[in-house]
Amino acid sequence: MSPAAFSAIERAFRPEAIGAPITVRGWVLGSRSSGGILFITLRDRTGVVQVTGRKDALGEVLFAAAEHVQNEGAIAVEGTVAEDRRAPGGREIRASRIVVVDAGEPYPIFQEQTEEFRLDKRHLVIRSQDHVATFRVKAELLRTFREFMDRESVLEVTPPILSGNAAEGGAEAFEIDYFGRPGYLSQTAQLYLEALLVPNERVYALTPSFRAEKMRTPRHLTEYLHLEGELAWTDLDGLLSFIERMIEYVCRAIAERRPTELRQLGRTPEDLAAVRAPFERVPYAAAIEELQKKGFTIEWGADFGTAEERALTIERTVPIFLTRFPRELKAFYMLRTPATRARWKRRTCLPPRATGRLSALPAARRASRTCSSASPSSASIRPPTTGISTCDAMETSNTRASASASSACCAGWCVGSTSATRRRFHGRRAGTLRSGPGRPETAKVQERSQ
Repeated sequence: MSPAAFSAIERAFRPEAIGAPITVRGWVLGSRSSGGILFITLRDRTGVVQVTGRKDALGEVLFAAAEHVQNEGAIAVEGTVAEDRRAPGGREIRASRIVVVDAGEPYPIFQEQTEEFRLDKRHLVIRSQDHVATFRVKAELLRTFREFMDRESVLEVTPPILSGNAAEGGAEAFEIDYFGRPGYLSQTAQLYLEALLVPNERVYALTPSFRAEKMRTPRHLTEYLHLEGELAWTDLDGLLSFIERMIEYVCRAIAERRPTELRQLGRTPEDLAAVRAPFERVPYAAAIEELQKKGFTIEWGADFGTAEERALTIERTVPIFLTRFPRELKAFYMLRTPATRARWKRRTCLPPRATGRLSALPAARRASRTCSSASPSSASIRPPTTGISTCDAMETSNTRASASASSACCAGWCVGSTSATRRRFHGRRAGTLRSGPGRPETAKVQERSQ
């Protein structure tokens, strides 16, 4: 069989394919034989098809060889496309020839095995249909965010991953020996983006971020892709509008382009496509009151955890913005809202989750409000600014795709997409990497408060 003769499996499902000869190749998802008939579920990057081989058509030698192919073994098939409503997709390939490329080894992955075992066999686990769907949705998500930024004339930049200092606030940092000096794996591109904001006005970066989080939850991630940005010359309304446009655009695009993968992951494309702006605005005080009515023992000044966020969104069909947080919960540089109670102009969007802040610090306010842990260069880098972070999340057992953002007179946003690393590095310790002290938390875990 010459390479030019092979077709993609998806061709077998075209209307004109019925009764036509076809040659395909791929990997075996499963097989069984009964009464001299062999049934093989075959996949390639374009789809899955059932291959049916009869012993009298294939011959004893080819039938026996094909019958012993293991899951994830590789074969090539010549045959004819036929309709069969019992087969996946209602089509099958009735084989006249099956060539075993690699019979494979007994497949060691079963449903009952532990997560630890699956992490040790990660190179095999990622071949599953759910993981394939996850990777494709993730790739589409990143592509769609880039599309949106291009439409909004936001410039992509590439800050370094090795940094001379930990982030201004947040998680523990991974410390490394950088030619005899301490260095850190990047936790955020925020400071670089703020420095690049003035000459460019609208910038973003898509880079890996690393957090030495020791908590074993989907919200505490060791490594993930981080899409962050800063926007100049906007206000609070512009900030919220930007977030709404971004979430709506991404949700609609993913629903239109990856409906099959979404359904494979148990998600409904129609639900994503139905996300429309504007989103509901809920002040912090109103959210506290709503939670108290739902039976939560939460008082003014407390931050929201997973349970509180879920309670605020479980009965809503669209994302919401949480606004006007107490100043005690936020970083020193966030803009204060004139009111009877001290509040910061920070925004949280649920779900998809987003956090944001407005900050406008003239020189005098910078001097008077800069806290002792702030970098001396922090005030000189920041123009009057606002920040926002959004989280447009798609989760499976090991993967989460998320987004975050920020803005005011200036603004920023970011998107994070995890690997399955968490507290392990593919079953091994982190070698020379070691956990170093980060700075005090100023934002909710996983997403920084810009």
